[in-house]
Amino acid sequence: MPTLTKLITMKEASEHNTAEDCWVVIDGKVYDVSAYLDEHPGGDDVLLKATGKDATEEFEDAGHSKTARELMEEFCIGEIDQPPSPIPEMEIVSKKKQLPHKVLYFTKQYWVVPAAAAVGLSVVVGFLYLKRK
Repeated sequence: MPTLTKLITMKEASEHNTAEDCWVVIDGKVYDVSAYLDEHPGGDDVLLKATGKDATEEFEDAGHSKTARELMEEFCIGEIDQPPSPIPEMEIVSKKKQLPHKVLYFTKQYWVVPAAAAVGLSVVVGFLYLKRK
Protein backbone atom coordinates (compact mmCIF):
# COMPACT_ATOMS: atom_id res chain seq x y z
CA MET A 1 0.00 0.00 0.00
CA PRO A 2 1.47 3.39 -0.96
CA THR A 3 2.47 5.81 1.75
CA LEU A 4 0.63 9.12 1.71
CA THR A 5 2.94 12.09 1.98
CA LYS A 6 2.41 15.80 2.26
CA LEU A 7 2.40 17.66 -1.05
CA ILE A 8 4.58 20.78 -1.04
CA THR A 9 4.86 23.34 -3.82
CA MET A 10 8.28 24.34 -5.11
CA LYS A 11 7.51 27.91 -4.05
CA GLU A 12 6.88 26.79 -0.47
CA ALA A 13 10.05 24.65 -0.44
CA SER A 14 12.14 27.56 -1.75
CA GLU A 15 11.02 29.78 1.16
CA HIS A 16 12.87 27.51 3.60
CA ASN A 17 16.39 28.62 2.71
CA THR A 18 18.12 29.60 5.95
CA ALA A 19 20.46 27.72 8.26
CA GLU A 20 17.66 27.50 10.84
CA ASP A 21 15.09 26.27 8.32
CA CYS A 22 16.58 24.51 5.28
CA TRP A 23 14.58 22.38 2.84
CA VAL A 24 16.13 20.64 -0.17
CA VAL A 25 14.30 19.07 -3.16
CA ILE A 26 15.80 15.90 -4.63
CA ASP A 27 14.04 13.51 -7.04
CA GLY A 28 10.67 15.14 -6.37
CA LYS A 29 10.93 14.69 -2.60
CA VAL A 30 11.36 17.46 -0.05
CA TYR A 31 13.87 17.03 2.79
CA ASP A 32 14.13 19.22 5.89
CA VAL A 33 17.89 19.11 6.45
CA SER A 34 18.03 21.89 9.07
CA ALA A 35 19.18 19.49 11.81
CA TYR A 36 21.76 17.91 9.49
CA LEU A 37 23.57 21.05 8.29
CA ASP A 38 26.39 20.81 10.86
CA GLU A 39 26.87 17.07 10.20
CA HIS A 40 26.93 17.22 6.39
CA PRO A 41 30.38 16.10 5.18
CA GLY A 42 30.42 18.73 2.41
CA GLY A 43 29.52 21.56 4.80
CA ASP A 44 26.35 23.51 5.35
CA ASP A 45 27.01 25.90 2.44
CA VAL A 46 26.52 23.04 -0.05
CA LEU A 47 23.03 22.37 1.30
CA LEU A 48 22.17 26.05 1.54
CA LYS A 49 23.10 26.54 -2.13
CA ALA A 50 20.77 23.68 -3.07
CA THR A 51 17.63 25.34 -1.67
CA GLY A 52 14.95 26.95 -3.84
CA LYS A 53 15.42 24.63 -6.82
CA ASP A 54 15.51 20.97 -7.80
CA ALA A 55 18.92 19.82 -6.51
CA THR A 56 18.73 16.32 -7.99
CA GLU A 57 21.54 16.90 -10.48
CA GLU A 58 23.90 18.31 -7.82
CA PHE A 59 23.06 15.42 -5.50
CA GLU A 60 23.76 12.81 -8.19
CA ASP A 61 26.96 14.54 -9.35
CA ALA A 62 28.36 14.41 -5.80
CA GLY A 63 28.28 10.59 -5.88
CA HIS A 64 26.52 9.95 -2.58
CA SER A 65 26.86 6.51 -1.02
CA LYS A 66 24.07 4.05 -0.31
CA THR A 67 24.33 4.97 3.38
CA ALA A 68 23.84 8.65 2.55
CA ARG A 69 20.76 7.81 0.48
CA GLU A 70 19.31 5.76 3.33
CA LEU A 71 20.09 8.53 5.85
CA MET A 72 18.30 11.18 3.79
CA GLU A 73 15.02 9.26 4.03
CA GLU A 74 14.90 10.21 7.73
CA PHE A 75 14.63 13.87 6.68
CA CYS A 76 11.90 13.44 4.05
CA ILE A 77 8.87 15.61 4.87
CA GLY A 78 6.88 15.35 1.64
CA GLU A 79 6.82 15.42 -2.13
CA ILE A 80 6.71 18.22 -4.66
CA ASP A 81 3.20 18.95 -5.87
CA GLN A 82 3.47 18.78 -9.64
CA PRO A 83 0.82 20.69 -11.56
CA PRO A 84 -0.96 18.49 -14.08
CA SER A 85 0.53 18.73 -17.52
CA PRO A 86 -1.77 20.32 -20.09
CA ILE A 87 -3.51 18.01 -22.50
CA PRO A 88 -2.21 18.70 -25.98
CA GLU A 89 -4.76 19.58 -28.61
CA MET A 90 -5.17 16.99 -31.29
CA GLU A 91 -4.82 17.94 -34.92
CA ILE A 92 -7.78 16.88 -37.02
CA VAL A 93 -6.68 15.40 -40.29
CA SER A 94 -9.16 14.90 -43.11
CA LYS A 95 -9.15 11.40 -44.55
CA LYS A 96 -10.82 12.53 -47.77
CA LYS A 97 -8.47 12.39 -50.68
CA GLN A 98 -8.76 15.20 -53.16
CA LEU A 99 -8.66 14.26 -56.81
CA PRO A 100 -6.04 16.14 -58.76
CA HIS A 101 -7.29 19.18 -60.65
CA LYS A 102 -6.34 17.62 -64.00
CA VAL A 103 -8.56 14.57 -63.37
CA LEU A 104 -11.52 16.76 -62.45
CA TYR A 105 -11.04 18.85 -65.57
CA PHE A 106 -10.80 15.73 -67.75
CA THR A 107 -14.02 14.22 -66.37
CA LYS A 108 -15.93 17.47 -66.91
CA GLN A 109 -14.69 17.80 -70.48
CA TYR A 110 -15.20 14.19 -71.56
CA TRP A 111 -18.39 13.18 -69.78
CA VAL A 112 -19.83 11.97 -73.07
CA VAL A 113 -17.47 8.96 -73.25
CA PRO A 114 -18.77 7.12 -70.14
CA ALA A 115 -22.35 8.14 -70.96
CA ALA A 116 -22.07 6.72 -74.50
CA ALA A 117 -20.49 3.54 -73.14
CA ALA A 118 -23.40 3.07 -70.73
CA VAL A 119 -26.01 3.67 -73.46
CA GLY A 120 -24.21 1.34 -75.87
CA LEU A 121 -23.95 -1.42 -73.27
CA SER A 122 -27.64 -1.17 -72.41
CA VAL A 123 -28.58 -1.37 -76.14
CA VAL A 124 -26.45 -4.50 -76.59
CA VAL A 125 -27.90 -6.16 -73.49
CA GLY A 126 -31.44 -5.26 -74.59
CA PHE A 127 -30.83 -6.59 -78.10
CA LEU A 128 -29.45 -9.89 -76.76
CA TYR A 129 -32.39 -10.23 -74.36
CA LEU A 130 -34.93 -9.67 -77.13
CA LYS A 131 -33.13 -12.06 -79.51
CA ARG A 132 -33.27 -14.79 -76.92
CA LYS A 133 -37.07 -14.66 -76.67
